[in-house]
Amino acid sequence: MKSGKILLGLLSGAAAGATLGLLFAPKKGADTRKAITDSGQSALNDTKSKYNEFTDSLSHKVDALKNKTKANLTNSKSKEKVNEAKAEIHEMQSK
Repeated sequence: MKSGKILLGLLSGAAAGATLGLLFAPKKGADTRKAITDSGQSALNDTKSKYNEFTDSLSHKVDALKNKTKANLTNSKSKEKVNEAKAEIHEMQSK
């Protein structure tokens, strides 16, 4: 059997199952569609939130690394201390 026939069989079975599930569902179609939409929207919002948290954390880690590098490369002790403090602040924000 070719993989195309297997895939077609799986898709046909999934479509038939979904159709039968909707026909024999205990709720009205409008209620079912609203529930599907709400759960999809909730999943999308959760994903966006986690993505934003990840990018913020990553941004703070990059800033901390930049400031640590500046602190190591600077000739002035005061600039070194300032960059170390900035790095510590970004590290705290990334947690």
